[in-house]
Amino acid sequence: MRTPGPDGCAPWAATLHGFIDGELDAANTLAFEAHLAACPHCRAEVERFTSSRRTMGQEGVAWPVPEHVRAQVVEAVAQMSARPKRDPRRQTTQVLGFVRRWSFVPSAAVLAAGLFLVLAVPHSSSSLQDEIVASHVRSLLVDHLTDVQTSDRHTVKPWFNGKADVSPPVIDLAAQGFPLIGGRLDYIAGRPVPVVVYRRHGHVINVFVWPARETAAQTYSERGYNMVWWTSNGFTFCAVSDVADADLLQLRQDFLQAEAQ
Repeated sequence: MRTPGPDGCAPWAATLHGFIDGELDAANTLAFEAHLAACPHCRAEVERFTSSRRTMGQEGVAWPVPEHVRAQVVEAVAQMSARPKRDPRRQTTQVLGFVRRWSFVPSAAVLAAGLFLVLAVPHSSSSLQDEIVASHVRSLLVDHLTDVQTSDRHTVKPWFNGKADVSPPVIDLAAQGFPLIGGRLDYIAGRPVPVVVYRRHGHVINVFVWPARETAAQTYSERGYNMVWWTSNGFTFCAVSDVADADLLQLRQDFLQAEAQ
């Protein structure tokens, strides 16, 4: 478990493990490195987890842990396997692999650290939906919700020119209850992706935009966040937020109607 730190460290709790695993985009990596430079607590946390991982990676390090600790690990794995997953075969493989990998480890402390990393850090093979949710969460945790902050769509749209594969349509939906916040550039599936940001009753809605592509299901839920996909005029859109599905479906309908006008 992560040692409680100063209040200013709280927003960085999830980002820290993404940084350790090299899963942050360039902007969030730079932001976290700037925080590390001024925060000895987080530097110590990074070193602690990095040292634990080095220890776990050593060859020839294997002896049985106490039976009561192993029982706790088995119980934690059982709880993890009970969580709903999209792919039961992948879930089973992960659980069995975890049990085989951690049957013998150098100490109870390293075992606890390893269990924390497995349960708390997203896997690098996560799907596109996982990447989108992770990007949405990062935008809320660190100061990177927008690169250009304005409700003027005529300022947001030209800002994207030349920065990604597409310059997305930016539509003012304030009259429909979705005020525009601004836009930013993110990094999804190995490429820069424009994101248009709206609000709904105080909640942030990130709308990711790609050149037209095959999409997943039109609606999707992941870790308490909802997604709605659609394709229009040569673009594919994915709106993600913790608002209800009905709000995201309304956003899609209002967006398409305004675009048609």
